Amino acid sequence: MKSKAARLRELISKRAVMMPGVPNASMARQVEQAGFDAVYVSGAGMINSTAGMPDIGLLNRDEVARLAGYVAHSVRIPAIVDADTGFGEGDEVGRTIRALENAGLAGCHIEDQEFPKRCGHLAGKTIVDLKTMIARIKAAVAARGNKDFIIIARTDARAVEGFDGAVKRARKYVEAGADGIFPEALQTADEFRDFAKEIDLPLMANMTEFGKSPSLPFQELAELGYKMVIFPQSAFRVSMKTSEEFLRALKKSGTQKVWLDKMQTREELYHLLEYDPTAENWAGRHD
Repeated sequence: MKSKAARLRELISKRAVMMPGVPNASMARQVEQAGFDAVYVSGAGMINSTAGMPDIGLLNRDEVARLAGYVAHSVRIPAIVDADTGFGEGDEVGRTIRALENAGLAGCHIEDQEFPKRCGHLAGKTIVDLKTMIARIKAAVAARGNKDFIIIARTDARAVEGFDGAVKRARKYVEAGADGIFPEALQTADEFRDFAKEIDLPLMANMTEFGKSPSLPFQELAELGYKMVIFPQSAFRVSMKTSEEFLRALKKSGTQKVWLDKMQTREELYHLLEYDPTAENWAGRHD
């Protein structure tokens, strides 16, 4: 049987893949249930939902591997995770790759920001020198046990060195052995188009909301040549907005009855979790 990483490589070799982002395994199951071919584990989603903290590199390697591993093992589709700056340099990057592989992930992206990183769509980012990022990529590639594990190099250089600087860095990251390139926070549709013309490697596009990038339809990005399109916080934002509205209504009315038709039922949850309460010794899925 092909590994999830091999299946994802095969998918992106043929066509573009839409990857909704999730903060946890239950939402990942919803992604799979909706018919998507892959899922993205959002770094911001993990820290926002787990610790109630901002996306500034506060989770360590073990925490990310554990949380992302729950996602990877909860679904049959491949999962890619945000690995921030690699959680160190040199051998530490290698340890990160091995931890994510062991956790069942199909791939990850590592960025060229300095630690502690900032959200890719905020001002004030700083990036490491080219030599440091190339070393990160090479360490990641050398460390993987499964040659199909996908290592994507993310560059945040657009905000620091301009569009041309981002392209120059991406070319070097290709030479260093990255399997894909993720240009973060491109600012116009033309930039997405022009970047794709310059880089001959599978590209990842981030369609996050309320950031620097325009919201482009999946099909348009696919036609431009992007092979992976992520929506890292979309489902999380919808769920948070809805729960906020519910809690305000509950505080005011003292009852949840008018919200019942908007709730996932117990039966629907059990179906999602593949749980039969009448069965004995339910142990869940083990991939």
